[in-house]
Amino acid sequence: MINKINKLPESEFIKVFANIFENARWVAEELYKQKPFGDFNELSSKMMNIFEMSSKEKKLKILNDHPDLGNKAKVSSLTPDSLKEQKNAGLDQCTKEEFNEFKKLNDVYKKFGFPFILAVKGKSKIEILNNFRTRINSKPQIEFEEAIRQVKKIASLRLKDLNNTNI
Repeated sequence: MINKINKLPESEFIKVFANIFENARWVAEELYKQKPFGDFNELSSKMMNIFEMSSKEKKLKILNDHPDLGNKAKVSSLTPDSLKEQKNAGLDQCTKEEFNEFKKLNDVYKKFGFPFILAVKGKSKIEILNNFRTRINSKPQIEFEEAIRQVKKIASLRLKDLNNTNI
């Protein structure tokens, strides 16, 4: 599969990798410049390094490009990856009370300057709400670092899913 990836023209390569980090086409563009890759692990490592070495401003932009979790009103604006992840966690099946709690928590959480971010794959809506209720009381720097960890986890999961498909 890595040979196929290495042979992708730039436009196709960027299309495939542009949303590993939410709406961060620039990461895919930078990654393309580092071809060829010996294997998928090398590609993944280089992509993570691009993110890790980016400025705080670029990281914050990626954080802010993440959607609110459990926000029924914004479902139409989700990227295909985010929509799939939220649906698989049951966030499209919340009760009215759960949707209201997500909205309230999302609104309060914005005090940190970015939306609540959690890698929801494999988690239930109850686990997500419990995590949200706990993290909302965190300190800003600790929460920024946790959001960065979660973004990297989401990217790793998306890369793993991509590696399991036939690009």
